[in-house]
Amino acid sequence: MESWIIQIMEQFGYWGIFFLIALENLFPPIPSEVILTFGGFVTTTSDLTITMVIIVATIGSVVGAVLLYGVGRLLDVQRLEKIIDRYGHILRLTKEDIHKADAWFDKYGMWTVLFCRMIPLIRSLISIPAGMSNMNFPLFLLFTTIGTLIWNTILVNVGAAVGASWKDIVAYMDVFSNVIYAVLAILGILVIVWYVKKRKERA
Repeated sequence: MESWIIQIMEQFGYWGIFFLIALENLFPPIPSEVILTFGGFVTTTSDLTITMVIIVATIGSVVGAVLLYGVGRLLDVQRLEKIIDRYGHILRLTKEDIHKADAWFDKYGMWTVLFCRMIPLIRSLISIPAGMSNMNFPLFLLFTTIGTLIWNTILVNVGAAVGASWKDIVAYMDVFSNVIYAVLAILGILVIVWYVKKRKERA
């Protein structure tokens, strides 16, 4: 996949970066770290500029995020309640659980979006719960753009700074991503344990 990403960027320049970053938001396994750090490196060997790479990457990322936000809007709380009515006994979920999660996102959603836009994998998926909770769209757009801009600016500038050694940065980012995935897995297990315990206490 890495060679394909590089080929697209070398052939189409800014348009290639826009396309890949937008696609990365819709298909998280595509690594934004490769796109952005290589994009930074390319600015040292071509007419591409750091500023324009950051701007194009940010626009592409926001476009992808908005599309996923739209998907989330299609899966709003009312539709989830219908799913809970039908499958809640299997999923061990109640409407109260859905409303609590929705209320939490209503209260902390904008900060969640901001910080999650700088975490691998989650940076793409966070747009879906934002849409599901009907988060104010202008606020979603603002905090998504800010978080994305910070992430893009750091990686593009790092890629430009290290030049031909940009792959070393990608390797470090892979380690960082794996740590994040491990932490998320542990947190997921803890949440499940906590939830099962609370269900038993209710029973």
